[in-house]
Amino acid sequence: MTQTPTPLPTDSGESVFIARQPIFTAEQKVWGYELLFRSSATANTAGVLDDDLATSQVIADGFTLARPGLSQGQRVLINFPERLLLEEAPMALPPSLCVVEVLETVTPSQEVLEIIKRLKSEGYTVAMDDYIGEAALDPFLDLADILKVDILALDSDPERIRQALDRVKGRKLQLLAEKVENETVFAQCRELGFTLFQGFFFSKPEILPGRKVPAGAAAKLSLLKELSSPDFESSRIAEIINTDPALSYRLFRYVNSAAFGLSRKVESVRHAVNLIGQKPLVHWLQAVILADLNPSARASEVSFLSLQRAKFMGELAPALQISSQTAFTLGLFSMLDALLRIDMEQVLESLPLEAELADVLTGRAQGALHSMLVLARSYEKADVPAIVEHCERLGLDQSLSDAACVQAMNWVQSVLGLGE
Repeated sequence: MTQTPTPLPTDSGESVFIARQPIFTAEQKVWGYELLFRSSATANTAGVLDDDLATSQVIADGFTLARPGLSQGQRVLINFPERLLLEEAPMALPPSLCVVEVLETVTPSQEVLEIIKRLKSEGYTVAMDDYIGEAALDPFLDLADILKVDILALDSDPERIRQALDRVKGRKLQLLAEKVENETVFAQCRELGFTLFQGFFFSKPEILPGRKVPAGAAAKLSLLKELSSPDFESSRIAEIINTDPALSYRLFRYVNSAAFGLSRKVESVRHAVNLIGQKPLVHWLQAVILADLNPSARASEVSFLSLQRAKFMGELAPALQISSQTAFTLGLFSMLDALLRIDMEQVLESLPLEAELADVLTGRAQGALHSMLVLARSYEKADVPAIVEHCERLGLDQSLSDAACVQAMNWVQSVLGLGE
């Protein structure tokens, strides 16, 4: 079931995309997510959006998009520009789910401080963003519940981080370390008293020496490879699903969900194949198998990103005269090392791929497929300058890639049954 990618609309007509970044506890369980709203119309990474693009409707639409993926108790952090704070825009979102993030660029005027007090009186949690020890932000610290410390801006230096934290001693603040890029920095921040962590440390392969691909995982990888083959026979779909009761149950939940809006329930795999079509059903099956490779909370976020990449790249491929199946497969397999905690070269021994894909996955190729993968990673990090650069390099219309990003997030939540 293919949909035309649609970006989040704005009053000015510019397209906007969303990056969804997980926030982990010290035990590496998902505490919540930050939603980052960006426009590729400008290479501006500061703040949420330019003021002419940042509207209450854009933020509300983004929240609606992300909400189905929340488990019970999880929260969503959203940046609000000063203008929207003064308009009390956060009041449109539920205080039990939304954490209001105050940008470090917001002036702590009396008017802004009064708005924050009012938000807190209504039950909202308030987070202070990108703190590195600036005295100018002290007025906010008496009102904030969560303090986000920019670890990268402090060069991930434990002594500099400690100095920044010394300025907030005595305040009842929950400390969130943001831009944590590897396991070493994660461990250092945990030792310094941080209880929440944001960054791409979770997606970096934590290779365990001597670890081999488990037998169960090897069988799943073999099935993923078969499903990715251009010679795959559609009759095999029913055979694969019918021999696994759990897969059958999940398929029926998927096709009978509200997303399909069916007037009567689907009760056979053959009916599902006829209704959805072979390609979307193969993609669903790949998504489910990938998610089952590692059931941990951290790994579930790696699976989410892998699937989002796959869908994103598959949507963009036709515009680049690249096979959608090839692009989808590359995205799907691009984080297997992080998922299995095994070096990619070793993973590929259990998953023999075409040389073109294997070379991209191991960093030996730098062509269009590699650029697409880098573009997908840039969207995940909401790195607008990199997005602009790689869209230009690929000759892509940025509004098309913005739309594909939104479509991919929607699709992953649908196929994984998030929020049901």
